[in-house]
Amino acid sequence: MTGMFDVSRKIDTFRMATAQAILRISHTTRQRLDNGNSPKGNIVEAAKISGTLAAKKTSDLIPYCHQIPIDNVNIDVSIFDSQIKVIVQVKSIWKTGVEMEALTSACIAALTIYDMLKPIDEFLSIESIKLIEKKGGINDFKKSYSKITAAVLVASDTRSKQEDESGKIIIEKLKEIRCDIMEYEVTPDDKSTIISKLKKFSDDLKVDIVITTGGTGIGPRDATPEATKEILEKELSGVAETIRAHGQRRTPLSMLSRGIVGIRGNTLIINLPGSATAVSESLDCIFPGILHIFKMMHGQKHE
Repeated sequence: MTGMFDVSRKIDTFRMATAQAILRISHTTRQRLDNGNSPKGNIVEAAKISGTLAAKKTSDLIPYCHQIPIDNVNIDVSIFDSQIKVIVQVKSIWKTGVEMEALTSACIAALTIYDMLKPIDEFLSIESIKLIEKKGGINDFKKSYSKITAAVLVASDTRSKQEDESGKIIIEKLKEIRCDIMEYEVTPDDKSTIISKLKKFSDDLKVDIVITTGGTGIGPRDATPEATKEILEKELSGVAETIRAHGQRRTPLSMLSRGIVGIRGNTLIINLPGSATAVSESLDCIFPGILHIFKMMHGQKHE
């Protein structure tokens, strides 16, 4: 099915795009502009106004573009010997990029200038409209990392490996980032057993990352957070709260999850809920950004 891309599971990140439009003008037109003799007024100010409006209205003009909250539009118009250059930069903090907003802005700004100068320049033309640069989004965090080893632990009194869905979702996500899966186990909702498994993964196998699923609720047998907290050396409360906040925007039940995140030795341990949907959304929220932690644990600096 064609149409808009579904970005509902993406996280908000800083986005920026810069686009350029170039118009070719005659020498006579250049002289008239230098003398302030444009037939329809100030082309620079008109281009800035129309370009700003166009960036905000892109989703109204291009059917498959999302409605994006625009944080800033900056338009620069420069007049050279035989050309006018329009540079547009658009910024937003949202789920998808703003390159179409920047291109649309540059296009409409150029068309505005064309409309204002066409009465005096029969050779007037728009020569190019192109994207110069785009930044932001998850791809900015997809750096190259050393090979990462992982273990997956499913805490459930009722599920077997054959019935498990959440653990398999985690495994698929880890494989996407080229993790080596060292262990995949299903264990009962028993605090001492979970502690034993977490110690085995971190102390004996020394895997880089352990992701658990299940046992994070408020049921009488839910004990994964208590087991995890007992063996952690450093807690990363910000990661856990980010997971909950991401989920809370999708379901009012996310706030009931008690999962925690932290470090034991050189192993990152992450508690995720038991629901397959919650697991999938949580993984979308933290990867690949969470992988930056391995550089920090080895004493490297933020870029």
